[in-house]
Amino acid sequence: MRVRLLGPVDVTVDGAARSVAGTRRQAVLAALALAPGHVVSTDRLADLVWGDAAPPTAANTLQSHVSYLRRLLGGRDAILARPPGYLLDLGAEPTDVAAAERLIGQAEQCAEPVRRASLLRAAVALWRGPPLADLPGFEREAQRLEQLQLRARRQLVDVRLELGEHAALLGELTELSRQYPLDEEVAGRLMLALYRAGRQADALDAYRRLRDTLREDLGIDPGPAVRDLESAILRQDPSLELPAPPAPVEVPGQLPLAVSAFTGRAREMAALDRLLDESGPSVAIAAVSGTAGVGKTALTVRWAHRAADRFPDGQLYCDLRGFDPGGSVLDPIDALRGFLTALGTPAERIPDGLPARAGLYRSLLAGKRVLVLLDNARDVDQVRPLLPGSPGCLVLVTSRDRLTPLLAIEGARPVTLDVLSPAEARDLITARIGRGRCAAEPEAAEEIVERCARLPLALAIACARAAAYPELPLSKLAGELRDAAGPLDALSGDDSGTDLRAVFSWSYQRLDPAAARLFRLLGLHPGPDVTASAAASLAGVPLAHIRPLLAQLARAHLLTEKTAGRFSAHDLLRAYAAELAGADQELEAAQLRLLDHYMHSAHRAAGLVHEPSDPIALDEPRDGVTMAALSDRADALRWLGAEYPALVAAIDRAAEEGFDAYVWRLALILWDFQDRLGRWHDLDATMASALAAAYRIGDRDAQARIHRRAAVAGRRLGRGDEAERHLRLALERYRELADRSGEARIVYSLTVLFDQQGRYEEALRHARMAFDLHLELGDRRGQAAATNAIGWCLARLGSYAEAASHCLRALAEHRAIGDEDGQAESLDSLGLVHHHLGLHRQAITDLEEALRLFRQGADRYGEAQVLGHLGDAHLAAGEREPARAAWRESLTILHELSHPDADTLRDKLDALR
Repeated sequence: MRVRLLGPVDVTVDGAARSVAGTRRQAVLAALALAPGHVVSTDRLADLVWGDAAPPTAANTLQSHVSYLRRLLGGRDAILARPPGYLLDLGAEPTDVAAAERLIGQAEQCAEPVRRASLLRAAVALWRGPPLADLPGFEREAQRLEQLQLRARRQLVDVRLELGEHAALLGELTELSRQYPLDEEVAGRLMLALYRAGRQADALDAYRRLRDTLREDLGIDPGPAVRDLESAILRQDPSLELPAPPAPVEVPGQLPLAVSAFTGRAREMAALDRLLDESGPSVAIAAVSGTAGVGKTALTVRWAHRAADRFPDGQLYCDLRGFDPGGSVLDPIDALRGFLTALGTPAERIPDGLPARAGLYRSLLAGKRVLVLLDNARDVDQVRPLLPGSPGCLVLVTSRDRLTPLLAIEGARPVTLDVLSPAEARDLITARIGRGRCAAEPEAAEEIVERCARLPLALAIACARAAAYPELPLSKLAGELRDAAGPLDALSGDDSGTDLRAVFSWSYQRLDPAAARLFRLLGLHPGPDVTASAAASLAGVPLAHIRPLLAQLARAHLLTEKTAGRFSAHDLLRAYAAELAGADQELEAAQLRLLDHYMHSAHRAAGLVHEPSDPIALDEPRDGVTMAALSDRADALRWLGAEYPALVAAIDRAAEEGFDAYVWRLALILWDFQDRLGRWHDLDATMASALAAAYRIGDRDAQARIHRRAAVAGRRLGRGDEAERHLRLALERYRELADRSGEARIVYSLTVLFDQQGRYEEALRHARMAFDLHLELGDRRGQAAATNAIGWCLARLGSYAEAASHCLRALAEHRAIGDEDGQAESLDSLGLVHHHLGLHRQAITDLEEALRLFRQGADRYGEAQVLGHLGDAHLAAGEREPARAAWRESLTILHELSHPDADTLRDKLDALR
């Protein structure tokens, strides 16, 4: 559903336009749509609808108009009553204006000319006529939207000129020059297009018309840019020629290697061919389903390679790990990060929230022909965010689930795989181990087919063993299958005659005892992949001993080193390893060593990133634990980023196993990293687990610590009342424990919360209390932080000179004790204070240094805040372009963090245009 303002005001529902009856109702809808998500007062609405002639019944009439519009929009929730007026709530992109601004913004950040042209064409196409047509009272907004269209049209002309479309542009540019006869930029573009089309005289005539019009109407001559262009045309300057064509754009080609001995599946391959040929005006989707190991990936990868030339814009692939035995299902938000990176999006421009990532992904695929292979999906919810939104793309989804909702709602074509037919199974093993060998022992070959239940994965592994040991009789191989215990639980049901345990055991039994033990223990690892130091801790052996064992497992294809130093295994192999580990007598000891590895390594990493104010005391790690090798802050940040999924999974696993002491300690160690990266929903969840663990064991000190960090999550997520409750509970615990240091930290945290809520007098009072408490304790770092907080609060209350003296003292103290995070906070405060004191150049210097320190500490939210303040200071100094650049960079980070401050900053950017 969308309100359209770029032409006559109307509404579209499921792509169909609905007119709005009555100019006054259109005015109400337009006023609300021009401020989506914001309250428009009834006074403002009445002024737009009636001007100075509002009747006494205006309020009742407005209610009637709103009721009509709610029915048109599908319900009361579309327009909410919020004193002193009403608020339109239609989701993330409620108007064609928002869509146009998004497309233009994406085009301005896109380096690829063809893609940029596509985005701008889509934006320009949204205008259906004069904006807010025939709607009195909206002349200023209509003019702004006309300027937005002109901006898009100019940019589209520029990129089309860059692409060599000068001849095709002549008609449009001629019309634009008639509409805007005094616009020098339009005239310059027309001159360049005429010149490149071989019409030098006409290009010079266009210049003379512009010059004469400017002299006659305004009494001025053309500016230097267009005069220089005329001179260049006169001398036929080579720089005017069409630039060399851009380098070819690399397209993603992520398809895995196709199986060389693929056989059968003719019916299913034909079904996919028909889907490709019959795809209409929507995204074509095939849902390939069947049991584990039935060959879904082999089929789709094979067909995707065959059809790749039909998708010139690339092929994307992702293993969604939907049935991962360790529970590490790939979150769609992480899958989208991989796709956006493959499509050329820089890491710093990838937004953080799922809706934002999905929207950017669909925008990048709009107008393109891309094949997307989503392998091993768990359910429809995992798939839907990864579906393109426009025709031309084709999606292959493989899953053990039938994905019925995807068939019913999205119209996916079902392709159901069963086991191979007997003939297909015989063809497969013949292709794998040779016709002569099968012909020599036909009964044994037939038994292998039946013992493997014609399941492709089981057959492939059996054939791999036969091919690796050509001296092994097929009858012996068939006998091993016959004598096996039974199939893996994950492959029970229709495949009850198979025994994948035996098939996996052929590789496992050939391992050295130490490698076999490591393989078993890796079944305990909760994350998606494992490092050498984590594996060494699991096994309780030195790092030097673990590397050869990992290499042996990789050679046996029981592990895969997908990235240097990080090892993973297929889900069936992990299930097999976990099953073996379940019978191991040292199970608990290995789990505790792994938790020790993560706890102590994360503690070391967190300390390198930021020295905590209330450090956690840890016991010495258990014998056999190997810590991650970390030497500095950069090392620590890299390690925390790479191991973050495993650390969160370790907290969950510890909670499941009842290792509560690890749950709360790991959560507290990880919180600062989560906060710096804006992973506030994760922080909220881990603090909930930690709090439950702390209450289970009755540790009041742990409870106090966790309540304090839970308040951070609540504050970041806009749940101020909940944050205050956590802090009050923490304060209560610290007072019960007579812990004055803890009490001081909570008073400081209340300062931060009250400041965020606009309760500046309370914030200042608590900042002074925090200072007194830290002074009593002799805590220099706490005193410095509180001093800066006092200065910040005074600035909030308008006492800038007094605020400056406090912030300067705080900065000096932070520098004296070497606290870089504290320095960054104090410099940010000083930047704000100096800005308000009119010392704009000093403010810029302060804020640039604060920005450097926040970046050094990987504090994304701190970086965004400082960039916002830096933009304010540049603007106050009259430096519009640096202000715009700082605000744009801040807006990018806030979008990544899905922070509501992004809306306010976007408004400031819009006002700067």
